[in-house]
Amino acid sequence: MINNTRLNIIKNFLKKNYLENYKIKAIKGDASFRSYFRIYHKNKSYILATAVREKKSNILNYVLINKFLNKQGIKAPLIIDFDYKKGLALLEDFGNKTYFQLIKKSKNKLYIYKSLIRFLIKLQRINFKTNIFRFKKYTYKILKREIDLFFIWYLPYVAKIKSNSKIKKLRKLLLSILKNNIYKNNYFVHRDFHISNIMECRSVSKNKIGIIDSQDALIGSRAYDILSLIDDVRIKTTADLKKKLLDYYLSLAKKEKDFNIKQFSKEFSILSVQRAMKIIGIFSRLFKRDNKNKYLKLIPYTWTILNKRLEDPIFKDVRVIINQQINLRSNNVN
Repeated sequence: MINNTRLNIIKNFLKKNYLENYKIKAIKGDASFRSYFRIYHKNKSYILATAVREKKSNILNYVLINKFLNKQGIKAPLIIDFDYKKGLALLEDFGNKTYFQLIKKSKNKLYIYKSLIRFLIKLQRINFKTNIFRFKKYTYKILKREIDLFFIWYLPYVAKIKSNSKIKKLRKLLLSILKNNIYKNNYFVHRDFHISNIMECRSVSKNKIGIIDSQDALIGSRAYDILSLIDDVRIKTTADLKKKLLDYYLSLAKKEKDFNIKQFSKEFSILSVQRAMKIIGIFSRLFKRDNKNKYLKLIPYTWTILNKRLEDPIFKDVRVIINQQINLRSNNVN
């Protein structure tokens, strides 16, 4: 709900862009404090992004990264105007058709996913030398902060497990694996590359793919975004489909002369576990801190993915502690 003061700020911002006598409609949001609205004016529509409770830099990051992506030939919403001090940005409207909707309805999911993988390969080949935005590296410090969400929010508030020597050892093992394995941080990482953030753009040629929510992008491992797509917790996919998607990605990546399959596989394995634990932590935080209970229902499937990824031998000792200590696991969180 927007208060009158905020409504006046929005009204003045839109007026500056010659938008008056408009209709405004809230767009259902996801797991953040950003709010999105569709602005209807005459025969056009626009997206208004607001970020009151986040850092002012969030809107600025969004603007600069979108400009960078468009310059690289990647379709991201064009920025019409922004005021980062007031946490506002007026964006091009891609329409309502996400690839979540397209894939859910499709009888040939693999065909659609392959088009998204080709788009991802293109995204990973962008040229940072023409950069107008200084991207952060996906460092160990960030990876550590993310995996700690599992220990800070999930264990005490959802699993109802207090910290003990075994839990402390579990965290130490995971951090050691993260710290002692080198990641080639030289690729664009969207960081939230899943089918709800990928759209079929109505404003351009047919089947043109567009990407949204790029404000948290970093330079990191090329494994991260493909595993985000394959291990998307919002849509259940079979093990067979997951394997086909990874195989297809590898068939394209192997054409690059500097591609190292051994390095990629190691990064994929480690980061898939880190990401799944991060997501469980985020969903738990949304439940406990933000009263967003709907995310709890996604935790069991996230555990299913996590258990599968923990089968890698590097996580042998991690699995032992999880089996001993976290007896709720995937089937016990409702």
